Parts: sequence; C-alpha cells; structure tokens
Amino acid sequence: MARSLYHQPLSPYCRTVRLVLAEKRLAFDLIEERPWEERDEFLNLNPGGTVPVLVDDNGAVLAESSAIVEYLDEVYTAIPVIPGTPAERGEVRRVALWYDLKFGREVSGPILFEKADKRLNRWGEPDLALIRASVESMKYHLEYVSFLADERRWLGGDLFSLADITVASHLSALDYLGDVPWAQFPDVKDWYARVKSRPAFRPLLDDALAGLAPPRIYADLDF
Repeated sequence: MARSLYHQPLSPYCRTVRLVLAEKRLAFDLIEERPWEERDEFLNLNPGGTVPVLVDDNGAVLAESSAIVEYLDEVYTAIPVIPGTPAERGEVRRVALWYDLKFGREVSGPILFEKADKRLNRWGEPDLALIRASVESMKYHLEYVSFLADERRWLGGDLFSLADITVASHLSALDYLGDVPWAQFPDVKDWYARVKSRPAFRPLLDDALAGLAPPRIYADLDF
C-alpha cells in the first residue's frame, strides 16, 4: 500500500506535512483534494472534510497537520522534527502553534482565501481592505521571527525542527503570492533562505497552480 497525502498545494498545513515527510525521507504520493466538493470517498477518510489527510503505508489514516506530525515523529523516529529534551520539544511546539493558530488566523488564512481561493474557484472579488490589514499584521509576526532568528541557530532552538518547518510553510504559501516583505526583515530572509535551500523544500518550489503563477523569486534560492 502506497503512502498518500491528500492536500491542497497552497495550504500551509499541508505544506508542513509535506516537509515533515520529506525531511524524514519517507516516500509518498500527493493527491490534490478539493474539500468543498465533499466527496464521499474523502469524507470516509476524514468526516471533518479538511486537508491534510495522510494514509500511511501501514493503513493508518490521520487527519489534521498537528496530529499527523506527532504520529510521524512517534512512528518514524530516525529523523525527529520535534527533537531535544521535554522542555526543548515544548518550545518547538509553542513556536509551531503560534504560527499555525495566531498567524494562520490573522495573516495567512485571510490572504490565501482572498487572493488564491477566491480567484482559483471564481468565488468573487477579493476583499482588498482585509488583505491590507492582514499584510500589516504580518509585520508583527515577522518581527518575532526576526527576534528568534537573531537569538538562536534555528527558530525552535539549536536544531532544525517543526518550528522552522511550520513558519516556512506559512511564509512559502504567502511568498507564492508575492506578499512577504522580505526587504524589511533581512534576518527572516536569511533564515528562510537556509530553509529554502534544504533538499526537502525543493518540491514545494516546483508547485505551479494553473491561472496563478508565482513571482520569479519564489523558486530562486538566491532571492
């Protein structure tokens, strides 16, 4: 049985799972899912009707990015993405949750819905005022990434971890739309360039959505 990940290309939560699988060197097939179509086959896997959903090669079915990541780190232990002591693992989870919850609610969620989902699905015109407010809110969160990048080797501590993967997943989705003010945050840009250069990240840079092309710097390792 092949390992499969049901996903949406620009979903930061799906991108997190893609990166975790790649960092752990686990082969998987990507299946693009349109949750709003409410397919019975997909709802049988996840009654919640959301992506990501992982069907592991042992038959296990997991939904929601945080649950999937915890499962993968417990089952495939050779390359942990939540490494360190209990306190260090707690810090990794704290940073990851900040960006999955607070950043997702205030920044990436609204921007992706207004600029990508509405356009790709012809759901009407984007709310420009909401986009501007979200872009402005992004600066506060990037200031914190800049602080962490300046204080530590990686965002969660000394080791590359889920903290880096989560933040990079959100920023990469926004970078596809050209919405990250890299020039204003050189420390964040330098950190992201290191993440972007990792082999596990390369498949994300090959993403191309019909009708929505990324800017040139999206796939440029020397942006």
